Amino acid sequence: MALDTTYCLRILAAILALSFSYFILRSIRSHSNRSQKRNVKTKVPEIPGGLPIVGHLHLLNDKIPYFRTFSDMAEKYGSIFALRLGCHPTIMVSSAELAKECLTTKDRVFASRPDTAAGRFMGYDNAVFGLAPYGPYWRKIRKTAMLELLSSYRLEKLKHIRDREIYSLMKDLFSFSNSNDLVSISNLLEHMAFNINVQMIAGKRFSDEAINEEDSEGWRLRKAVKDATYLSGVFVVADAIPWLGWFDFQGYVGFMKRTAKELDSILHRWMVEHIEKRGESEHDFLDVLISAFEENDEIYGHKRDIVLKATALMLVLTGSGSTAITLAWSLSLLLNHPTAMNAAKQELDTIVGKHKWVQESHIKDLKYLQAIVKETLRLYPPAPLTGIREATEDCYLNDYHVSKGTRLFINLWKLHRDPKTWSNPNDFEPERFLNACSGIDFRGQDFEFLPFSSGRRSCPGRTFGMQVVHLTLARLIQGFDMSTKDGGQVDMSEGLGVALPKKNALDILLKPRLPLELYEGL
Repeated sequence: MALDTTYCLRILAAILALSFSYFILRSIRSHSNRSQKRNVKTKVPEIPGGLPIVGHLHLLNDKIPYFRTFSDMAEKYGSIFALRLGCHPTIMVSSAELAKECLTTKDRVFASRPDTAAGRFMGYDNAVFGLAPYGPYWRKIRKTAMLELLSSYRLEKLKHIRDREIYSLMKDLFSFSNSNDLVSISNLLEHMAFNINVQMIAGKRFSDEAINEEDSEGWRLRKAVKDATYLSGVFVVADAIPWLGWFDFQGYVGFMKRTAKELDSILHRWMVEHIEKRGESEHDFLDVLISAFEENDEIYGHKRDIVLKATALMLVLTGSGSTAITLAWSLSLLLNHPTAMNAAKQELDTIVGKHKWVQESHIKDLKYLQAIVKETLRLYPPAPLTGIREATEDCYLNDYHVSKGTRLFINLWKLHRDPKTWSNPNDFEPERFLNACSGIDFRGQDFEFLPFSSGRRSCPGRTFGMQVVHLTLARLIQGFDMSTKDGGQVDMSEGLGVALPKKNALDILLKPRLPLELYEGL
């Protein structure tokens, strides 16, 4: 009986101990839950309509520029929202305040690029520094490009190249102006910018005949560059849903591989030619780049030959297309706004006159011309969406928690048309940059106006590009009266691609407006 009593007491003590432990643990858990609720990490609100696996990919239409789709979303959901592009959480930003935070205090966090099909198949496995992840390789190659090709010293040294090509354009236009035929100015601007670029990079120049002769090197390269620019701006499903990588139902991956093969065959030939003449004087960027590395060098995991070709490719892709596109948009806007065109002519006639061609030294005094270029960049930025970025660590953005690996876009097209910043935001008004917005510049310090982005990933070639745009536009306006067929309006529809091309090429009629001897002296 005593044994039974002792056993029962032990059982009772065990039950009491377990009960006490249960209540203690429940209390601790309840306190922990309350603390977690108080410290909950609020994420950027995700827009509705997401589906399993594909996320919001079904809301994107390859026939409509992506920046327009994202701008429509911003109208509904605000200047910051989240969506899922397949398995990747993505944040879209479109206000000056948020852009400033992303590109200043959070710039390092968002300075990297994700691994994409474009980088793998067309960018030499991300050796192209514009697509390379943030790190020592990216820093070294970008620094080399900035110092050896895009520095003020180097641009001044190569000034004769752009000056000669712009004069060549004027000569061609004068020859066309003797007839009443429409001139495809878009094509001629592309040719000019293309020749400036490839001469600076590789010492190459292609004649009109060579660039238009199918299967010639110039024709092949220009077509491949256009294809690569377009492909860099498409969403590849395999990037969003990696396990679908084997199934290229869009056809983009195959297109990328063919384009990459074409580009590589030309770039490899250039590289071999430059290596064979190594030791002679340095004339172009490839010469300088080759002298910086030895044959067996490996630069942070990339072989020298790959680095040479990838860096040349980056500069070819980004240097010519955006310049020609900006010029085409500028002329289109001026043709649709004859008052602005006449004001620009009057400024040139007053400051430069009609007895000589405008020079680079005049540009600083041509305030209205500068305002035209700024207004063009505001309405039609060279890249309406910034290149895709990826958070390298957890952070907070606008008090929202952003997890490592989250992707980020800044919608510059929407930001540039924000009515909180710009009056009549959709209208072409160069005067705004002479009056209320006169202090706003495009160098990345005014976050309501970021045509070349800002921070670590800003466009390294903006100074070079603007030199060509300002001088070319000035000489076009000074040298010719331009009009459309039957005086109609220019179609301002946007095309597809990363660089915001015009949907339809610009064709114009030309009439010389300077003394004949100025054209004969070209």
